[in-house]
Amino acid sequence: MTDLGITGAVTLVSHFVFIMITFRLLFALRFDKLLKANHVRDSQLLMVFLAIAIGYNVSEFFLSLLTAAHSLTYLL
Repeated sequence: MTDLGITGAVTLVSHFVFIMITFRLLFALRFDKLLKANHVRDSQLLMVFLAIAIGYNVSEFFLSLLTAAHSLTYLL
C-alpha cells in the first residue's frame, strides 16, 4: 500500500514540475502575435493549455522510462 502512495506522489510531482517547466519555456514564444489584437486573456489561456498538454506528455514519457528501467531488474 505504501508503494502505491509513493508512486502516486511521484506521478503528481512529476506532472506539476514538467507543466511548470513547460509554462516557463512557453514565455519565449509570442502568442500575442499569433492572435488577434487585444486578446491577451486568450493568449494566456492558450499558453496554460499548451503547458498542460506538453508538460503532461513529457512527464508521462519520463515516468514510462523510469518504469521501464525499473523493470529491467527482472531480467537478471
